[in-house]
Amino acid sequence: MESLKIKVTVANRTYPLTIKREDEEQVRKAVKVIDERLKVYEKSFAARDTQDLLSMCLLEMSVKLLTDEQKVKVDSSVEEQLQMLESLIDEQL
Repeated sequence: MESLKIKVTVANRTYPLTIKREDEEQVRKAVKVIDERLKVYEKSFAARDTQDLLSMCLLEMSVKLLTDEQKVKVDSSVEEQLQMLESLIDEQL
């Protein structure tokens, strides 16, 4: 795994990062998503403090992550049940 040193800017602050080369695209996409959400919050809310905007962005993304994780758990459970049903059907045939 080859590492790569990059600089990213979030909320007008630059951060040097050392990442895996294969993660670069995802990191840059994440920075873009964060910046886009910050702009939305900046326009939508009276809060002008960058810390507040970053906190709202973090909260939104965390809720989405937790919701997606819950969906994956449900999907896994459904898949397990389908496999069990398939096994039962196969036994009867």
